[in-house]
Amino acid sequence: MNALDLLKEQHEEVSKLFKKFEKLEDGADGERRELFIRIADRLSAHATIEEQYFYPSIKTDKTEDLVREAVEEHLGVKRIIADLLELEPSDEQFDAKMKVLMENVEHHVEEEEDELFKLVRKVLNADQLLALGVQMKAEFDEMMEAEPRNEVPLQTDEAAPI
Repeated sequence: MNALDLLKEQHEEVSKLFKKFEKLEDGADGERRELFIRIADRLSAHATIEEQYFYPSIKTDKTEDLVREAVEEHLGVKRIIADLLELEPSDEQFDAKMKVLMENVEHHVEEEEDELFKLVRKVLNADQLLALGVQMKAEFDEMMEAEPRNEVPLQTDEAAPI
């Protein structure tokens, strides 16, 4: 799978998880926590493969501003995830932070897919996108065998270098 298709697939998966979360009843704290953990793990692993493989591979004069903005958006998302990891779903701040997390991720995905991905198609050819996608998928799958969310609190001081 090429890198852009992989990232879009992951975006869609997280979007579906957010929709499931929104439909959960108040008081279903166990389910809400479990769903948040699934979201946090996927977002953590996704951000890591973008920061370690995707962004460095696509950074050019034409994409640099968007890439820098993207890693700053990742930092914001990581800070919210770190906060949520310390809260219980019954905490009065939990839902508000989840809402902000959803909005930030949705904004990031829109910019990435509508602006950055168009430029990436001009930077990398089909073979390069395929090779990058294979590498990113392997790394993502390996990270998902652990609990990638647990690395997030260690990544909230500054945006990832690109």
